[in-house]
Amino acid sequence: MKILCVGSLNIDKVYQVPHFVQAGETLAAAGFAQLPGGKGLNQTVALARAGAEVRHAGAVGTDGDLLRQTLRQAGVDDSLLAESSLSTGHAIIQVDPKGQNSIIVTAGANGALEREYLSAMLDGCEAGDILLLQNETNELPWLLQEGRRRELTVAFNPSPITPELPDYPLDCVDILILNEIEGAALSGESDPARIPAALRARYPRARVMLTLGGDGCVYEDGSQTVRQPIFPVTAVDTTAAGDTFCGYFLAWLAQGEPVAQALRAASAAAALAVSRPGAAPSIPRREEVLDFLRTR
Repeated sequence: MKILCVGSLNIDKVYQVPHFVQAGETLAAAGFAQLPGGKGLNQTVALARAGAEVRHAGAVGTDGDLLRQTLRQAGVDDSLLAESSLSTGHAIIQVDPKGQNSIIVTAGANGALEREYLSAMLDGCEAGDILLLQNETNELPWLLQEGRRRELTVAFNPSPITPELPDYPLDCVDILILNEIEGAALSGESDPARIPAALRARYPRARVMLTLGGDGCVYEDGSQTVRQPIFPVTAVDTTAAGDTFCGYFLAWLAQGEPVAQALRAASAAAALAVSRPGAAPSIPRREEVLDFLRTR
């Protein structure tokens, strides 16, 4: 299956800090880097590095050369991007000594995608191809419905959670990929063990892929439940862990691998990503993941 990712492209401004800044506090950063990121770009890079056939639909401003170059280096055609009169989206990211992060995002060009452009990108898909979406661009309700109308396999990572998100047509989703915070927000369940069943009760067509931090992940589709523990590593920066997991999981599924193998590969890729700084630059290549798995 081919994959079309409609998603955000951001310039990440990453600050190494002793702790997350508090209200009224001025904090000196121990380091700074400007890196490619955005959930959409990260997931597309992960898909490409995992060996999937992927196209990216999104927009950058005239300041988006870094993001174009990142996609090209991953093997993705950057000529498909729309160019906006707005500035490229960007994120302010604080990373503490434990590798945890705190992020502020501004949409910029990500919030001004046009339906005519998106429709043209969807025209390149065939029934059964995967349409991957997140919640960092505009036109999401239309994209969910249009993906379903075109008989695409709609995969959705509902991040970040926004007040209007529960009102979106989530009954169009075929694969729901989310963490326990997002799962609790959409299911109304605070107990992670109850989240997959609660989500499937609300969205019965959706296969649920729930990540649980240090407790690994669980997949549930009504006929099987599959669990995968984490691969313990020393965390340096967790910024792109979820995006890496998402991309590798879908790539393995698109290549016909069983769910259990897809979960194992995705967990290994995420472990490698958190052991490195940055978002897109931390995402491992397929060969690295396979080498990592051979030793486990």
